[in-house]
Amino acid sequence: MTDLALAIDLGGTKVESALVAADGTLVDGSRHRRPTGSASSAEQLAAAVTECVTATLAARAPGDTLLGAGIGSAGPIAGTSGNVSPLNLPAWRDYPLGGLVEQLVPGIPVTLRMDGICITLAEVWKGAAQGETNVMGMIVSTGVGGGLMLGGRIIAGPTGNAGHIGHVAVSGFDDECACGARGCLEGIASGPRSVRWATEQGWVGSTGEELSASARAGDTIALAAIERSATAVGRAIASASALVDLDIVAIGGGFSHVSEQYVPLVGRAVAEHSDFGFVTKTRVVASSLSGEGPLVGAAALVHLSELVP
Repeated sequence: MTDLALAIDLGGTKVESALVAADGTLVDGSRHRRPTGSASSAEQLAAAVTECVTATLAARAPGDTLLGAGIGSAGPIAGTSGNVSPLNLPAWRDYPLGGLVEQLVPGIPVTLRMDGICITLAEVWKGAAQGETNVMGMIVSTGVGGGLMLGGRIIAGPTGNAGHIGHVAVSGFDDECACGARGCLEGIASGPRSVRWATEQGWVGSTGEELSASARAGDTIALAAIERSATAVGRAIASASALVDLDIVAIGGGFSHVSEQYVPLVGRAVAEHSDFGFVTKTRVVASSLSGEGPLVGAAALVHLSELVP
């Protein structure tokens, strides 16, 4: 018999689910993915989640115990209600994602938190921030998210959106963000926004993967787009550290892999930000969890429930 968590990660381009054991390992054959995307209807998004979860649950062995379901969702979210309004999924506004999952696993407790909180839990539990107590976990992908642990406690805030660094304004930039503000980190540094900036400068391509390939080939615009994103992320981290005195920031997400130099460029921007040692001491590291981090973090909502506000 194995105690398992059903882990679900909802993002701007995909939803994933898996069964995760109490040691943080994914059960073989239980990981499933379906596309989401900004053009998806509410019904299509619900179907994607349902298909994922149903396929994952089919991998549970007889006798295994399902302790609960943990959901990490792109923000904003609505406190602990289970309702979500992901900025990059406009068809879902105040959508009861938690309620949908409850219908799929009747009688099993369901916990939903912002994906940044989940990635922070994952890094502290099994990743690059083990043993640390003042941590930010970050995702740089279709969007930019983050979560905070301060003094060994996860910080969620009254609406569940504390640590959402993607919507912190970054000095020196004026890009328009989908949230309605200008100069937000997500509007500058996310994968799609970096690709758009590169195309505006004359680069020919349409995806982060193509941007990465161009950078490897020495394309100056692609290299500039990557450095621009990393610099903005570094400035936002430095500002966050000036506010809450971070020791370490662990960065994951698809666009953080666009270049081997991405995370070092972020670290350089932090180190060069100011003369304050308590800011520039903040270490920036790559997630050590590869693509499993968001699912491990969602499972931590169940397996490490004592840390979840």
